[in-house]
Amino acid sequence: MKPLFRMLVLLVRDEPRAFARGLALALVVLVMGVALLALSGWFITAAAAAGMIGLGTVFNVFAPSAMVRFLALGRTAARYGERLTTHDATLRALSALRLRLLRAVLSAPYRRLERLRASVFLNRVTADVDALDGMALRLVLPGAAGLAVIALTGLAVAVLVAPILGLVIVLGYGAAPSLIFWVGQRLARTPGRRSESGMQAMRSRLIDLIAVREDLIAFGRVQQARADVTRASAYQSQGQAALERIERQTGFWLELVGWVVVALTLGIGAARVQAGDITAAQAAIGIFAALALSEAVAPVRRALSEIGRMRSAARRIEPLLQHPAPARPADPASSKGGALVAAGLVATRGGRAAPLFAPLDFTLVPGQTVALTGRSGCGKSTVLLMAAGQIAPFAGQLTLGGAPLQAIAPDLRAQTIAMVPQRHALVAGSIAQNLRLADPSASDAALWAALEAAQLAETIHARGGLDAALGFRGAGLSGGESRRLVLARALLRRPALLLLDEPTEGLDAPVARQVLAALRAALPDAAILMAAHRPEEVAFSDQVVALTPPRQPG
Repeated sequence: MKPLFRMLVLLVRDEPRAFARGLALALVVLVMGVALLALSGWFITAAAAAGMIGLGTVFNVFAPSAMVRFLALGRTAARYGERLTTHDATLRALSALRLRLLRAVLSAPYRRLERLRASVFLNRVTADVDALDGMALRLVLPGAAGLAVIALTGLAVAVLVAPILGLVIVLGYGAAPSLIFWVGQRLARTPGRRSESGMQAMRSRLIDLIAVREDLIAFGRVQQARADVTRASAYQSQGQAALERIERQTGFWLELVGWVVVALTLGIGAARVQAGDITAAQAAIGIFAALALSEAVAPVRRALSEIGRMRSAARRIEPLLQHPAPARPADPASSKGGALVAAGLVATRGGRAAPLFAPLDFTLVPGQTVALTGRSGCGKSTVLLMAAGQIAPFAGQLTLGGAPLQAIAPDLRAQTIAMVPQRHALVAGSIAQNLRLADPSASDAALWAALEAAQLAETIHARGGLDAALGFRGAGLSGGESRRLVLARALLRRPALLLLDEPTEGLDAPVARQVLAALRAALPDAAILMAAHRPEEVAFSDQVVALTPPRQPG
C-alpha cells in the first residue's frame, strides 16, 4: 500500500485546495442525506403522535417541512458541486502526473529507454494513469467522508437519542465495513492482477497483430496471432468475472450489515420507548439515520473492484517518476565546440565488467571525419552513444571542447550534437512534419536545402513535395529513402558534432558517395564521427579507428 499512498500524496499535492473543497462538499452531501432522512422520520413520527393525542392543531409543521426542503435542495446542489470539484481536481492532477511522468521518462538513461517496447509501454502507462483516477474519486474521498459522517452521526444519535444507539451505528457502519473491505481486497488481489495483466496482454497483442500484419500474413501466422489475442482476452475475462463475484459477495455482506444495524436500532429504540427513556420520535431519528448511512458505505463495493488495479498502477508508475541525479553542468563556452577527445575509453554491455573493446584513443577536430571500424557487435554504436552523452564510459574519458560529455547540460548537448542511429525514427505525418522535428521554425527553403544535401529532393518532389504524407513509422519510403530523410533532419540542426551509425546502409555505392560528399559540403566545419563498415564510408573518412577485442588476462 505504500506506493499507492505515495501516489495519492503526489496527486493531492498538485491540487490541495480543490481536493479539500471536494472532501468538504462530500461531507456536506452525506451529512445532509443523514439529516434529511432522520429529520423526515422524526417529523412523520412526531406529527402522527401529536395527532393521536389531540395536539395536531398546535403542532408546528412549517419549520420541519422547510428544513426538509432545504436539506433536499441543498444536498442536490452539494452533490453537483462535489462531483464537479473532485472530477476537475482529479483531471488536472492526472494531467500534471502525465507531464511529470513524460519528463522523467525523457530524462531516463538511454539503456532503460532502449529496452522499452513502445506499444507495450504506452498501453501500460496509459492504463495505469487511468486507473489512478479512481484513487481519489472512489476510494479516498468517499472513504474519508464516510468514516467522518459515521462518527458524527453516531455522536449526534448518542446525544439526541441514546448512547447505546450511537455505539451500534459507529461499530456497525464503521468497523464492520472496514473489516469487509480489508478481507475483500485481499481476496480480490489475485483476480485483479489477472484482469489487469490480461488486458495489457490483449492490447499489446492486438497492436502487434495490426502493426506487423504483413509479416504475419507472409509467414502464415495470422491465425496464431488471433489465437494469442483471444487467449489474452479470455484470461482477462476470467479475472474480471472473479472480481465481479467478489464484488457481489461484498455487496451482500454490506447490505446484511446495514440491515442488522437498522434492526438493532429498531429493537433497542422500541425497548427504550417502552421503558419511557425516549419518545417514539427520538427512536425514529436513530432508525432513519441508520438507514441513511448505507450511502456512506456504498463506495466500498466499487473501490474493492478497482483497488487492485490502483495498487499495481502505483507500483509501476512510482519508479518511473524517479529522476537520475543531475550532473554538474560544464561551462557552456568550453563545450559548445572544439575537439572530441577519447582517452583510454572503455565500455561494457549491460553493466557487465567485461569490456567490449580494448581501450580507445582518438582525437576528432572540427572539419574532420573519423570512422570507427570493427566486427559487428564490437561496440561501435556504443561509442556513438557515449559521444552523444547518452551513456557514461565504464572507464577512461570522453570530452568535447575539454568538458566531459556527461557534464554538458542536455539542452546544450542537443544544440551541439546530432545523431543518426541505425534504427531511425519517422512518424506518421507529412515530410515537412518529420523534418521539423529537428527545427520547428525551419522554413520550406531550409527543408529543401536539407533534402538536396541528402540527395532526396528529387524523390520528394516526385512524391508530392513537403506535404506528402507518410504512414505509420514513416511507411511510404524505401529503407534507403527513410535513411536519407533522417540524415536531412539531422542537417537542419547544423550540429558541431555529427554522429552517424552506418549512414549509407541500403544505398548504392554511387549514391552513398554522393550523400557523404553532400553531408560534408553542407557541414564543412562539423566534426563527424561515423560507425562504418562499407568501403565508401571508410574512404570518405580522414582517420580510421579500429575497435579491437580487449586483451585477455594471462
